[in-house]
Amino acid sequence: MQEDDDFLTLIEDSQDQRPSRATAAWKVAVIDDDPAVHEGTRFALYDYTLHGQGLDILSAYSGSEGRELLRAHPDMAVVLLDVVMESEGAGLDLVDFIRTELRNETVRIILRTGQPGQAPERRVIVDYDINDYKAKTELTADKLFTTLTAALRSYQQLQRMVETRRGLEIIIDAASKLFDFKSMQRLAEGVLTQLASLLNVECAGILVLRESPSERTKFAILAGSGCYSGLVGEGASATLAPHLQHVVEQAFERRHHEYLAERSVLYIGTGSGREVVVVLEAGKDLSETDRALVEVFCSRLSIAFDNVILYEQLQAANASLEERVAQRTRELTLANERLAAQSHELRRANRFKSEILGTVAHDLKNPLGVILGRAEMLRELLDRSPFSAEAARMQIDHVRDTAKKLTEMVDTLIADAMSDALDIRVRREPIDLGELVSDVVSANRPLAERKEQRLLVEATPKLTVIGDHDRLSEAVDNLISNAIKYSPRGAAVRVGVSRRGAQAAIVVEDRGPGLTPEDLSRLFGRFQRLSAQPTGGETSTGLGLSIAKRIVDLHGGAIEARSEGPGKGAVFEILLPADERVEP
Repeated sequence: MQEDDDFLTLIEDSQDQRPSRATAAWKVAVIDDDPAVHEGTRFALYDYTLHGQGLDILSAYSGSEGRELLRAHPDMAVVLLDVVMESEGAGLDLVDFIRTELRNETVRIILRTGQPGQAPERRVIVDYDINDYKAKTELTADKLFTTLTAALRSYQQLQRMVETRRGLEIIIDAASKLFDFKSMQRLAEGVLTQLASLLNVECAGILVLRESPSERTKFAILAGSGCYSGLVGEGASATLAPHLQHVVEQAFERRHHEYLAERSVLYIGTGSGREVVVVLEAGKDLSETDRALVEVFCSRLSIAFDNVILYEQLQAANASLEERVAQRTRELTLANERLAAQSHELRRANRFKSEILGTVAHDLKNPLGVILGRAEMLRELLDRSPFSAEAARMQIDHVRDTAKKLTEMVDTLIADAMSDALDIRVRREPIDLGELVSDVVSANRPLAERKEQRLLVEATPKLTVIGDHDRLSEAVDNLISNAIKYSPRGAAVRVGVSRRGAQAAIVVEDRGPGLTPEDLSRLFGRFQRLSAQPTGGETSTGLGLSIAKRIVDLHGGAIEARSEGPGKGAVFEILLPADERVEP
């Protein structure tokens, strides 16, 4: 028999006899249907401490109450459990509930029984994952102290292992996530998030980047959490509280981690020469396990930051290369366009030259032949006797008329060349269209009188357009002279000027041979030969209508032609924007 003071003495215990502790305490559950066991356990352990922590003893008086208690306290360190309560296997059923349903493998279970033979000790420890098995009669105060201390140390070691495993899992998971970030901002936010998860606390913090050690006080806050979430950007460092600014600057100078009471300062140097400081306010002291995990985590961050920096440099290089390629492509495109335009102009000039040469060879050959023939006839007249002055005068008149026609043809070719120039410009001034047409009709009236033709004019007064008077006169003159040229002797040529909505219309109607569908399809082309022939022996270069169309186009107008068929004459119409606001 042991001395009486070795046995648990059950006395009345009140709540106020336990010392109050503000610090964290080990949670111990006493699950037994005997109230005296609860009281004796509290009395025996009332002043127990381990590593500066006391006990928080929680009670349950049945297996069902024990289930609820353990559900509510997953951080329970030790369970002092009775085997027989409301049933013979209530305690063992609770063990199975803890290990199987709650999946709590860290809580230490000490089975106590007043009937040692009720459950064989070996089978229970093996089958039910029991950490210790004691009879109530042998669990003295000293043995209870020793058993509980061993259980708490075992629980502490298991907790460290669980925390380490959890931390390593977080680090592995975080590595895959952090290395996926392609911007410094996202990486910084991810680091703060993963650190809070690693420490399993809600913490406020900032992540600061310094580009170069030579710029001692110049740094950028890349991310903030908690009360510092609004401090982001290069200029944000100026808004830091002085003490926090001092902490960051000291960390850059110190270049290693520092763990204080409720603040941890982490330093990370990158291979590219940049430096990162993380300030965390976790609200708790970091354990050795926490610090070890944090250091493992930070050792991987240097690579992550360098990875982001290299990626950003690669992106910038790609963007610069793409811009240079795009710029070079634009330059080549413009050069190609210029070459294509120059090639087009050269082909057009060459074609124009060929057309001019063909026209000169064809249209100028006949007048020159006439001039040469008349000159020979004059030579013969000079050799005759008696000399006939009247016959010589007649030949000279023929030469003069032919030379005049030749001059007109050359003038027409020159005018077309001028109208085809790329830098052609037209003056912009108000013109009384009726007056302009009347002047052109007056200039062509002698040509009409030679063929006994009548020029009939109907013009709306005060009809104003904006344009070049000389060029518009040239366009109208081409239409009227063509009408006289192709109309038969004694016919009437009608010229009208009128308003059509917002446009001014000039209509020239003749009674000539008309136009075929083929004529209409190529009417305004250069050097075009139409089916009709002049009725008075006049010549044509085939340029008049193309010049007229060019002039009208430059004035923003349109020129049209229509004919009811061969022998029924033709109608030409010029439409120009009218302007009533300006008095000519």
